[in-house]
Amino acid sequence: MLLPLLLVVAACSAPPQKEIDRAQGGIDAARAAGAEKYASAAFGAATSALEQAHDAVRQRDYRLALTRALDANDRAQEAARGAADGKARARGEAERAMGGAVAVLRRLQDSLTMYGARVGRRDADAARRTHRDAESALQEARAALSAGNYLAAKDAVKDLDAKITAQIQALETASASKPVRPPKRLRLTSGRRTRTPADR
Repeated sequence: MLLPLLLVVAACSAPPQKEIDRAQGGIDAARAAGAEKYASAAFGAATSALEQAHDAVRQRDYRLALTRALDANDRAQEAARGAADGKARARGEAERAMGGAVAVLRRLQDSLTMYGARVGRRDADAARRTHRDAESALQEARAALSAGNYLAAKDAVKDLDAKITAQIQALETASASKPVRPPKRLRLTSGRRTRTPADR
């Protein structure tokens, strides 16, 4: 019983530098895994615990420093695991958001084909501008996704579905307000087509 007690006393009589270094290494590994972005709560708890360990060392409370250093290492490992899960989740969300934007962008292209010649120039130009902006946003999202920056990919297409859908609705409304004019009736006279009096 006496030997373990002596070991604990000896361990608490000097700064727990080994445990602090191990915790710092765990935090560095978690940061490299993307924990700052994808497991920010656990990562913040790890860095806070390590800072508390350093504070305890400065106050010569080595027992508290040891406790905080061990806690920091545990939380750093938790953050690293959370980062892997968070990355997978963010990638899935980004891919779904991009897929939805691509689908609604096709609808906008179909609407332009159907209504582009019937609506006013201002409405058609606005729809084409929205189409160009959406393609640019999707290109940015694809680049971010390829680089592994899944949060940026998701942000690039944020609210894009709603913007495109609003433009589709604007085209449909503009088209409905402009009825299609019936074609002019023609009659054949001496080999030439002329308008009938009813058309004049």
